Amino acid sequence: MTTHGDTGDTGHRTRQGRGIGLATTVAAAGGLLFGYDTGVISGALLFIAPEFGLGEAGQQLLVSGLLVGALVGALAGGAITDALGRRRTLVGVAAVFLLGAVLSGLAPGTGVLLGARVLLGLAIGVSSVCVPLYIAEIAPKESRGRLVSMNQFLITVGILLSYLVNSLFAEAESWRWPLLLAGVPALAMLVGLAGAQESPRWLVLRGRVDEARAALAGRTPEQADAEIAEIRAAARDEARWTWSDLRRPQLRPALTLGIGVAAVNQLVGVNAVIYYAPTILSGVFGSDTGALLATVGIGVVNTVVTAVALARIDSWGRRPLLLGGLAVVVAALVALVVLFLLPSQDGIVGVLVVVALCVYIAAFAASLGIAIWLVNSEVFPTAVRGKAAGLGATTHWGIDLVIASTTLTLITTLGESGLFAIFAVIGVAGFVFLHRLMPETKGRSLEEIDAALQERAGRT
Repeated sequence: MTTHGDTGDTGHRTRQGRGIGLATTVAAAGGLLFGYDTGVISGALLFIAPEFGLGEAGQQLLVSGLLVGALVGALAGGAITDALGRRRTLVGVAAVFLLGAVLSGLAPGTGVLLGARVLLGLAIGVSSVCVPLYIAEIAPKESRGRLVSMNQFLITVGILLSYLVNSLFAEAESWRWPLLLAGVPALAMLVGLAGAQESPRWLVLRGRVDEARAALAGRTPEQADAEIAEIRAAARDEARWTWSDLRRPQLRPALTLGIGVAAVNQLVGVNAVIYYAPTILSGVFGSDTGALLATVGIGVVNTVVTAVALARIDSWGRRPLLLGGLAVVVAALVALVVLFLLPSQDGIVGVLVVVALCVYIAAFAASLGIAIWLVNSEVFPTAVRGKAAGLGATTHWGIDLVIASTTLTLITTLGESGLFAIFAVIGVAGFVFLHRLMPETKGRSLEEIDAALQERAGRT
């Protein structure tokens, strides 16, 4: 026999499930677009360069345009999201994603294409701030971590999808289609957000408590009251901290580690591979089609390993996964240096190059690929986490821009072996840095993590 209370609880759970489903949809669209627009240029460059007469500088400019926009978007994303609200910001982001896709696919020349890439970068930068925030604030506590992690996973799915689409349109006259197809998930995101609710946290902070209660309709009244009280308490705590407080001595070890992980994440060269793998491999395979197919394999490895690592990170622990993964990254980079020093990369050597790149990507995905987001979420006090994460994101996008704008020039100057040697040396330095500073954070309270950081910082 079903009681009225049971029926009410079932209704609450149903509405709560709809909220989770909406957050998942937003994560899927935002994460997919982030990854897709990041990776799609890699294959398109093979055909854009000859059609528009682009040399190294022009190709690097097209890749870097997205990152300039992303850096600006990430810096402004917090202020935009706070001013407009999470939902309206995401609606604007989806519209910009759609506009950027259409302009990219129909671009008559380099100028329009570059402008479209900058627009897409702005959308990526703002979404990198707003999408995880929106999901974290709309999802119930018990599913929050899983949904935020899924956003990171779907970024890698978006990269893989872009590689697959590029391989399907591996002809000179077809390069516009992969760029245009980015408009499909953008349109889906735009339509899906039409009926979405606003973040309860943002509504509470704006004094719109009744609307916040409506947004928390999936919770029981008691749960809604408790969550609103928590939001108000957290807001009071955050208000006591300013940007200048990040200079406090007790925060220095955490800040050094957070920015250091973001820097090492980029300086071992992962995005040189993400952006330019088809260009690098076209010389190995002697054909664009072979290079694009090999790149798909790299994308599959990236996606699968990211999924496994996200599922197992809590049981494996952060420190051994990060240090072990980085050691394998360095070993794979050394192997690439040796392989590209050989007189020819034909036959078995070419296969070994792809294997080494897959090992490199797998080790990165299992360690630095997820550590950049985990470290900043675990080593900082809650009240300053947003500001600290902003510094980490700025470091990430800034170094990413440098990598994207210099990779082809470094290959021409030093060769592929020289490029990978630089990344290997930085990887060794990064290993030493992280071995000294990175504590194990698994299963520890913020106070225990802070004590471990202070102890490690005192020994350096």
